[in-house]
Amino acid sequence: MTDHQVSIPIITDSDIVSARQQARELAKTFGFSSSELAGIAAAISELARNIVSYANKGMVNVSLIQESGKKGILVIVKDKGPGISDISLAMQDGYSTSNSLGLGLPGVKRLMDSFEIKTEIGKGTTITVKKWALR
Repeated sequence: MTDHQVSIPIITDSDIVSARQQARELAKTFGFSSSELAGIAAAISELARNIVSYANKGMVNVSLIQESGKKGILVIVKDKGPGISDISLAMQDGYSTSNSLGLGLPGVKRLMDSFEIKTEIGKGTTITVKKWALR
């Protein structure tokens, strides 16, 4: 771990908790509000949970970023799982392949300021999100 980034391997449920906590602590250093920190932690929890549920293992990389005078956090989540066969379906509210509420990826997209997903069947998925501090 450096002062500006953390990388957390995700294999088990305890790794999800670790990723959430480490990202939250890192984001605190950039002055995110309590509600922003809660949203960041929720988004990372969801993305890491998807790794455990669908891909078995992956990585959460969290970095502090600065752009045009703004401070933010960049989260890149990668796995080598089965990939997502229908991204548009996966991005619909209420859709779930695991009998959950299906709020996962659409919820992450709403919580963060930018959301990008790249997936390849049989090779894995990479999701990149950013959140800018309001202060």
